Order: sequence, then structure tokens, then C-alpha cells
Amino acid sequence: MDRRERGWTSGGAAARAALLLLAFPCAAHAGTTGKLVGVVVDGRKEPLAGANVAIPEARLGAVTDLDGRYSVLNIPAGTYRVRFNLIGYRPVAVEDVVVTSDQTTRLDLTLVEAPLPMEEIVITATRPVVDVNLTSNIATLSRQQIENLPVQELQDVVNLQAGVVDGHFRGGRTGEVQYQVDGVTVNNLFNNASTVRLDRSLLEEVQIVSGTFDAEYGQAMSGVVNAVLKRGTERFDWSGEAFSGGFVFGGDRRNVEFDWQPSGIQNYQLTLTGPAPLPKTVFLLSGRRYLFDDYVRGIRVFRPTDRPDSNGVLQPSGDFGDVTLGHSREWSGVAKLTNRSIPDVELNYQAILNVIEARRSSYLYRFDPDGLAKQRTFSIVHGLDWTHTLSKASYYKLSLRQNLIDYRDMAHDDLYDPRYLAGPPRSYPFIPDGVFVQGVDFTRYRQQTSAFVFDASAVSQVTREHLVKVGAELQVPWLSFGKDGSLVFNQEGGTETLQRIQNQPPDFPGVRTYRPLIGATYAQDDIDWSDLRLRAGLRLEVFDPRAWLPSDLSNPANAIQGAPVSVPRAATPKVSLMPRIGVSYPITHKAAVYFAYGHFTQMPPLGDIYSNADYTVLERLQAVDNLGKYGVLGNPDVKPEKTVQYQFGYKQELNDRLGLDVNIFYKDIRDLLGVEFISTYNDAEYTRLTNVDFGNVVGFTVSLDQRAIGLLSASLDYTWQIAEGNSSDPRETATRAENKEDPRPREVPLDWDQRHTLNMTVTLARPEDFNLSAILRVASGQPYTPTITAIFGGGQETNSGRKPDALALDLRAEKRLNVGGLRGSLFGRVFNAFDTRFFNGSVFNSTGSPYYSRDPSRDLAALEDPTRFYAPRRIEAGVTFGAGRTP
Repeated sequence: MDRRERGWTSGGAAARAALLLLAFPCAAHAGTTGKLVGVVVDGRKEPLAGANVAIPEARLGAVTDLDGRYSVLNIPAGTYRVRFNLIGYRPVAVEDVVVTSDQTTRLDLTLVEAPLPMEEIVITATRPVVDVNLTSNIATLSRQQIENLPVQELQDVVNLQAGVVDGHFRGGRTGEVQYQVDGVTVNNLFNNASTVRLDRSLLEEVQIVSGTFDAEYGQAMSGVVNAVLKRGTERFDWSGEAFSGGFVFGGDRRNVEFDWQPSGIQNYQLTLTGPAPLPKTVFLLSGRRYLFDDYVRGIRVFRPTDRPDSNGVLQPSGDFGDVTLGHSREWSGVAKLTNRSIPDVELNYQAILNVIEARRSSYLYRFDPDGLAKQRTFSIVHGLDWTHTLSKASYYKLSLRQNLIDYRDMAHDDLYDPRYLAGPPRSYPFIPDGVFVQGVDFTRYRQQTSAFVFDASAVSQVTREHLVKVGAELQVPWLSFGKDGSLVFNQEGGTETLQRIQNQPPDFPGVRTYRPLIGATYAQDDIDWSDLRLRAGLRLEVFDPRAWLPSDLSNPANAIQGAPVSVPRAATPKVSLMPRIGVSYPITHKAAVYFAYGHFTQMPPLGDIYSNADYTVLERLQAVDNLGKYGVLGNPDVKPEKTVQYQFGYKQELNDRLGLDVNIFYKDIRDLLGVEFISTYNDAEYTRLTNVDFGNVVGFTVSLDQRAIGLLSASLDYTWQIAEGNSSDPRETATRAENKEDPRPREVPLDWDQRHTLNMTVTLARPEDFNLSAILRVASGQPYTPTITAIFGGGQETNSGRKPDALALDLRAEKRLNVGGLRGSLFGRVFNAFDTRFFNGSVFNSTGSPYYSRDPSRDLAALEDPTRFYAPRRIEAGVTFGAGRTP
């Protein structure tokens, strides 16, 4: 193998040795299981030894020791019935015991003496309003809670949590969150977003960690989202859901005519579960078809091939049909097999599939809709999990997964498709607002990521107080992205020509492929003393970019005559060590204070550091060239980004139904990806990415959780925070310089600096009968950069203005039914019930308003564009159905 391809250097030997070691022990396998502990006593409060504790559905149990204590590990997250029995005492079954991932559920019980066998007592468990053992901010939503909210997908659930603003966790950039499904990462390493989309019907539990988190979680600086999927059942069951709907709004409020499309949004979902035709095996199969039409519509007045006649008159050839500009067509499915044929071993296979074809709305194409490009996504996450219980106190897990995503953004798959002969989109002076009337989008972009994830973890209750977890992870990604061919259209002397070019650098670089290595290992101790809870851990991460870059950046392409030769060098592996600690001190059994501190690092998205990373494109760089001519160069040799977080909180059970949680946090963010300016030997200048950006976030959250009082339950989350930094985007500094603005770093409010955020949910429900729920979201205005007219001296200050405040309301109503042994429901949902037009979208820099501009002639096209507004009121109605329990 070529030495450059391997990138094997003596300087990186230690780090590569660490990577090899990481491949063998165990991996950063995030939690999908919880722990049940407690004490069993008699009527005189004396401990009972030898009592049997059984969780039949999970096939787990324990026997109390001499102190009456018991502990059950490795319980899959969910709701269970727990049975207690001891000869001479009346047996007890406790229903609705909720076990949460990575957390300890306490269930103490008193058994009553019964000399003769008696019928089992059935009681219902009540979850504490606050968990005094938690050492950080963890929001856990069960299946029942998710089903009752007006949400459809996992991301809808995440955005409701305190400190989350449009994917930004506590003021961090996007891409700083680790998404996990059943404990294994599903992040797309290209952009650090989730590879999969999950419907709410598949979710058993969702755990959102904002702020500090344990050492088992890595490659994230702001938060973790862990989704636990439902499992197969011992008996056959089925359930489904179907709904239809569309947008309902006043057309004059969005510059479009209102056209009610009751079937513009459709969803069909079916889930089957039960025993598989294999020994001791259960299955879960789920499929979903989702159709979405945007409310912005166009008219097919022109076709891409239309041309003016000899007199310069453009004759439309379209059928004037009504067309939805933006749409999405999605197939998705989940398959899950669980086998327990080997004693003390559980083997799981799981596959999650998403196939999406979409088209983005663009108002410029409203008369030439066939010229729009399409976005096609194929993703699959699948693999095996092996769980082996060694004893009542120890078990380990091994996992092998593949995360694959293939994304294409292009009008036609084939570069030589004759429809490209129509040329690029064009308008004419006599066409208002610059609307396109011919041509097709020439975008041709492809991105594919395939990552094999090897991981494992080992857990042991070493002593009564110490629960130790160790692990490691190795990811082997294959990343390929870039222009999938270039189209060059020429029109000279009345003759049109089209060149199709593939992979001809430096002017037309094609798709590039990279194969880095990513590894991690960690150790964590969960210490549970009677008056103190301590979670301490240490995490080590290694990243080997396996790429090359010039050794002398002043002669990056070796094209400057007389300059020193720049010898290619290998990018060096990066190693990060991260200590983390969390402490919870119960003041009483209903109140506690907690503190957490930790270091969190992650590599920037691979799509950023490898993008435009071929420095040979600079071989013709001259001093007279515009700074942005060659774009911002990538840099595979960047360091990990780093965040140090502190948080202090207080939680209290105010009464049996009301809990309070107050949390103060601070984040110091360093080594963010930004831009540096590099001068060459011929006095030219170019820009490349490096670790120069910084920021900090300070704030607090207040959460109130009211459990059901009669029919009513509610929750309220308020967040106040200030998020500041020198730039909101890695390339922002280069853009400032290109626009002749001051590029020097200074702290300003970040684009998502939303000072006040309030989320409130209210539910009115009678189980097995009806459910009414509402989500109210209130947000203060995010910053924008105002433009001051020349009359007042001109100039602008970055993000010194504030957009208008915003409010939105979502509603859901459901009536449960039981007909002929089948159980289901009728439901309706209203999203954006107030038909809010603006919710922290775009505004005009001259006014700070989304509705008017001080320069309407310049901004006429934008003033007419309805896509600037927040999505209008959406109404959906549907049914759920199934056998057994209510779906």
C-alpha cells in the first residue's frame, strides 16, 4: 500500500497504537437499560431475607440479602409489573414500574404475614415527581407521554426541552449533539446530524441530556439524545395509524392564494409484533409511508426548454397546471429480532430504513417548477447486539453496526440527461421579480457516508455502592462527497453549447473519498451512598484523519517559482482526555442540590474539514485574485473543538404532584472551527479552516412538572441564556472580509441567541377514554444585523438588532374507542393554531421586520416570497387501530 494512502508516520505511532487497543476491549455503548433496587421489610420494618423479586416480562429477578436489599441490573427501558413473594407472606404485584435508561429506579416494599396462601395483592407504583439521584439535566419521556403530545417525530420531542433552540443545545452550534438509537450512535459523520428519522409510534422512551453528561457519551459538546425503540412481544399484536391533512390559512397573510388540500399531507403506518418462527425469538416490524406537500404552489406556465422566438417574444408551452413547489415522499421501516435461545444471552438484530425523495420550495421557480432539483436520501442503520449476563451483578454487551447514508441533490441522475440541454435557470428583464421562466437547476452534488461501528461495554455492581462501567468504540467511516459532474453552458452568437465535465481538477474537482479512523474508551463509576450520589468518569478519544496537506502553506500547490518546495505531510492524529463528574446531595428525601463539571471535545463535522481540502486548486492563485475566488480551504489537521461546562442545580418535590428543578449553567467554548488568512510568497492571500473561533454561554432553566390532578397535568420549562461568540458559522469571518467588512474576532450575540424561551404543555385526559393536549411555545427575538442607510452615516454592527418576539400553539384531541375487540382512537391535531406568520425567521435588515422594507424596490422579490414566513396553520385528522392494548 502507498505510504501516503496509509498516512502512517512515526509521530502518530502512539495514537495509532491506542486506536488498535481500542478495537479490542469494549465500547462506548450508551445505556438502553436501567437498574431496579430496593429494600423488602415486614410489618415491623425488619428486613426480609430470601424474598423473590421477579420481572417476568424482562425475564429478570433477584433475591433479597440479609439486609432485605435487592438489585436487578440490565432491565430494558420500559414499564413493568414487579412481583414479590416469600413463604409465609402475602405475595404482592406492583404495576406500572417505570425503568429508565442509565438510571436507578427505587422500589421499597412491605410484605404482610400470611400463614396460609392468599391471593396476590396488586398495587400501582407512583413515580417520584423529582429524582433526587440525578446529577445533571436529563429529561425522560415515556411512550405514554409521547403518544399524548401533538408531535410526530423524534426531533419534535427534542425541540420541546428546556435549553433547546432549533437544534442548538444550550447555545452551542448545530452538530454538537450525539444521537443514539438503542445505545449506539446514528450520527452522520459528514455533518453530525442524525442519519435516521424516527416516527413517534416506534419510541419506547426518549432521553434528552442537555449540558453535562457521563463519560460513556462522546463526540458531542452540548447534549445527547438517546431513543429506545419498542421491542417484540411474546404474543402477536398489531397496531397502526393513518391520518390526512393540509394547511389552512388566510392567503393574503402569506402572499399566496389559499387552496385547501385536505390530502396534501398523508401518513400510513403499521406495526406487527409477536413470536418469530425461530426458537425463543420475538420480532417487531414497522413500516411507514409519509407524503407531504408544501403550501407554496406554482403554475406550470413555462417549461425548461422554452425559448424566445425570432422576435424576442417568449411563448409559454406549459399546461398552466397547479403544482406544489416543495414536497417530500418518504418510505421508512424498522425491523427488530430478539433471540434468547442461549442461556443468559440476548441477541438482537435491528434495521432502520429511510428512503426520501424531496424538492425544496423556491418561489423563483413558481412559473418553471420542472426546473427544480430533487433531493434523494437513502439511509439504513443496522447491526447486531450481543448481551451476556455473567452473574446477578455483571454483564457485557457487544455491538456491530453499519450507518449508511446516500444523499443526492440534482435535477436528473444522469449527467448526460438531454433535459440539461435546456440550460441553467434564466429570467428576462420584462419578467417581474426575476422569476425563472426557462432552464433547469445545474446543481449536482452527492454525499455518501458508510461507517462501521464496533463497540462493547461491561457493567458490574462491584460493591453495594459502586456500579462500574467500562467501554470503548471504534468507528471506521468511508466518506465520499463533492460535485457529481459539472455543467458549463455557453451561449455565444446565438448558439447554445453544453459541456459536461467530470473530475477535472483544479477547476472542476469531482467526488473525493476519505477514510479516517475514530476511537474512544472510557471508565465510569456510579457511586451511591445513602446521603450522596457521585458519578465520575474519564474518557479518551482518538481521531486519525488519514489525509495529507502541504507542509509550507505559503506555497500550497508548489506552483510559485523560486519559492521553497512544499513537501506533503500527513495530518497528525488527535488525542483528547476528558474528565467528568456529577454530584447529587439529597437535603431530604424530597429535595437535593446537584453539581456537574466536565470537559467535552469533538472533531468538527468531517464534511467541513475535508471540504475543498485539495490545495492543488491554488496553483493559479495570484495577488489580484478576489479573496473568495477559491473558497475556504479545508483542513484535515484541525484539533478537536472543546467545551468546558459547569452547572449547579436544585430540585424539590413541592408536593405529591408538583416538582421544581432550577439549573444554572456556564459553557466556555474554545477551538471552534473558523477561518485564518494565509499569505503566499507571491503576495496572494487565501483562507482555510482552523481552530480560531470561540464563545461562551451563560444561563439558567426553571422547570415545573405537575403530575395529573384529576384530569389535568402540565409542565413548564423556561430558559434564559446569553450565547455569544466571534462568529456563528465557521466561514463567517471569510465572508466578512470578502464583503470588505472588519473580519477581526470580537464577541457578539450568536445567530441563535434567544434570551427567553418558554415551553408549556397542558394535558386533560381520562385514560382509556379521551385526551386533550396543547403545547405553547414563546420565544424572544433572535439577533439580526441591521443596515443603517447612508443618510445616517452607513455601516452596520453584527447582530446588534433583535427580531420580533414570537408565539405558537399546537393542539391535539383524541377519543379512544373499543369496538368488537379492537381498540383504537379518533384524533385530530392542529399545528400553529394561531397561524403565526413569524417565528424567528428572516427579517429585512433595514427594518428588523419580516413584513416591510425601507428599500422595497430592491427587496421586491423577497417581499413577495411566502417561503420567508413560518409554516401556516396545519390541520390533520386520523385514526389509530390495533388489537390488544390501545395502540
